[in-house]
Amino acid sequence: MDKIKIYLDNCCFNRPYDDQTQERIYLEAIAKMYIQQLIVENKIEFVWSYVLEYENSRNPYLLRKTSIRDFSYRCLEYIHKGKEKEIVMLAHEIMGTGIKEKDSLHIACAIYSSCDYFITTDDRLLRYYTEKIKIQEPIQFIRETEGKL
Repeated sequence: MDKIKIYLDNCCFNRPYDDQTQERIYLEAIAKMYIQQLIVENKIEFVWSYVLEYENSRNPYLLRKTSIRDFSYRCLEYIHKGKEKEIVMLAHEIMGTGIKEKDSLHIACAIYSSCDYFITTDDRLLRYYTEKIKIQEPIQFIRETEGKL
């Protein structure tokens, strides 16, 4: 069986830096860190993109930006800007459903790279549905894949 392939969006990467006094945020942060551990242990494949690269480069917090960038090197696949034409076409389809441009680019990159899961903590994105990829929050992903990794 092939390994599960995932794409984490930027809000997911930043979840451990959010206000941990809120129960949901705390639990999602722990789940996201567990997912990162699965990546480190090579139990799941992780995709990074030029969209994530750009968004992370705009992070005003140096420690967060550096930490996220350093983890990006663990990706097994990088979606380069050279594939932008196909990704933008797919993103326009997604934007037609009301998803914002940057978010639609993330989803399009995940679909383009044939990811099994798009993992996010963004409620608007969690309401979006497509047959092309499963969109889940970190805890939901762990529940669904438990025992399969």
